[in-house]
Amino acid sequence: MTINSRHAAIVALHWQVNVIKPEGFFGAMLAEPVARSGVVERAARFHAAAGAAGAPVFFTRFTIPEDLGGLVRNTGFMRAVAEAQEAFRPDAPGSRLIPEMADGARTFDNQKLSGLAGNDLAALLSERGVDTVFVTGVATNLTVEQTARHGTDLGFTVHVVSDGVAAADDAVHAASLANLEMTTAGCRTAAEALAWLRGDA
Repeated sequence: MTINSRHAAIVALHWQVNVIKPEGFFGAMLAEPVARSGVVERAARFHAAAGAAGAPVFFTRFTIPEDLGGLVRNTGFMRAVAEAQEAFRPDAPGSRLIPEMADGARTFDNQKLSGLAGNDLAALLSERGVDTVFVTGVATNLTVEQTARHGTDLGFTVHVVSDGVAAADDAVHAASLANLEMTTAGCRTAAEALAWLRGDA
């Protein structure tokens, strides 16, 4: 199958200091396994190559404005970040995209686990005629899985880039990818996704 890059986009989730770096809010849980996996470098290369092939790249950040925005404290996860909301202000150091991802990035903020909820990103994708979405990000079992399932329910053909995502635990990461094989259009490696975007597949 060949995917027309004019109808595809990359949704890159939570590549921000609070999630990826040791000094971030989730650093104690995620920084070491993320660094060990090498996912940052792989995802950055994939984003650049996908953009060069004509597919736009959109980043999402989890932030909490002073009025709380669309935050609802209805899960343990959301209660935890609400208690540390100063660390998630839009201009807080931890909310910034990591340097490897920040060059020219178009970014959408929200207060939801799905990167397509509580912002205008899904509407923008539809307006641009996007029907296929490739997802990268951290963590596989949290925002990646939530966004991929959500995007599928919205009618997009969603592929998680299997070597462009990571989680705190390798077994959890693998289980999440196995779930996504059934609940989306299937996981693809960065090489496979790029081959499709370039029309080589």
